[in-house]
Amino acid sequence: MRGEGTPSGRRDLVITGMGAVTPLGVGVPAYTRGLRQGRSGVALLTFSDERLKSSVAARCSGFDPLSVLPHGDVPRVPAMIPMALAATREAIAQAGIALESLSPRDGLRRVSITQSQSLTHVPENNPLQPLPRGEASVGLILGTGGGGIDFTLAQAAAFHAGERTSLWTITNATHGNLAGELSIALGLRGPSLCVSTGCASSSDAMGWAMDLLRSDRPGTPDAMVVVGADAHVRVETLLGMELLRVISTRNFRDDPSAAHTASRPFDRARDGFVLGEGAWAVVLERRQHAEQRGASAIAYALGYGCTCDAYHRVRPAPNLVESARAIELALADAALAPEEVEVIHYHGTGTQLNDAVETAVVHKVFGAHAKHLRGHSVKSAIGHPQGACGLAALVATIGGLTNADRGAGAFLVPTINLNEPDPECDLEYTPNHARPTDASVALVNCLAFGAKNSALVVRAAPSRSL
Repeated sequence: MRGEGTPSGRRDLVITGMGAVTPLGVGVPAYTRGLRQGRSGVALLTFSDERLKSSVAARCSGFDPLSVLPHGDVPRVPAMIPMALAATREAIAQAGIALESLSPRDGLRRVSITQSQSLTHVPENNPLQPLPRGEASVGLILGTGGGGIDFTLAQAAAFHAGERTSLWTITNATHGNLAGELSIALGLRGPSLCVSTGCASSSDAMGWAMDLLRSDRPGTPDAMVVVGADAHVRVETLLGMELLRVISTRNFRDDPSAAHTASRPFDRARDGFVLGEGAWAVVLERRQHAEQRGASAIAYALGYGCTCDAYHRVRPAPNLVESARAIELALADAALAPEEVEVIHYHGTGTQLNDAVETAVVHKVFGAHAKHLRGHSVKSAIGHPQGACGLAALVATIGGLTNADRGAGAFLVPTINLNEPDPECDLEYTPNHARPTDASVALVNCLAFGAKNSALVVRAAPSRSL
């Protein structure tokens, strides 16, 4: 079988750690368990506005930001930062990268800076621990669509209300600074990068990390922490999505018990996606680096491809050419034939157009083999976490294929709420219930606003040994 490594001259890349903060729970085991059980993280909105038709969202209600940040730091960052920090810490811990054991930088301590302090103020008797030095060989790349938009909108509202605004408005409004926020918190001194390509953000972050680790350029890291995070469930963002007619506006306020059925990828009755939030992370390493430090592989990162339709801001091109080419490029990068792919994680948003187009793309690329692919869309359970969706799909797929919840064996993630088949969506989407599997090779597909297409190919390592 091809795909055991990477094409000649390329470094093998392994995933050695994963992390998750999700509407189904905090931590990869909880996330995977919720998916196995077919649970939904979609619920009624906790706020209302007379202009809103939307009534549901998928929130990370079980996550406490204070579990990773001091009380004084939580208000100064966007909601996605503590989520991202929790996910990255879990991934780093599973990978066995002991950042806390590294030496501190001379004279620099972790400080919670208030608006009354200067940026260089360091208390003489600082009770907090020294900032870890971090490994120069470990970098971080953040994939986010909205970044700090929630923080920015809140500051704009405060300004117009005549209230005091935050010192950190500008740094939180620029996505690249959010990657820096995470690198600083973790003490990582390798590259600190940010990718923002709409829904493809974290898929592209993973692909860019793969390209970076394959490079021979001086200073290239040995490992990258890749994180996808978004959290901006607000009236303003929901209203904007309603204007685009991409979000479900079915009224569940009159029937709250049915709110969990709102996200319905590939179902004939689907009427748009449900806005979600969360953070997912992986540690990606050069295989040799992982072997040298005795780390175990969860999966192998084999291929990546991306293209642009150059057609429309929010609709995929009807000729399907570039959507198909992104998948073909990922397969070529992985040195795999189409028939060697066993599982596909669909972008599967639940809009009428997206699901039908994506199904047609898979038919186009895989031909007769399309009918043999086992597929799913995790958005049915967690809504659409925007720029984080690629890593949400990757962690879900690998988690199922490697039995990450230590359940009754490896499984295919179900697409819940798929009750009424759509003739235009005629492939296998694993409806409603998880299925046992011995598959290992999976493709994660993404179709994004801005005419972007992105695809990743991975192979699970069932024995978790290098």
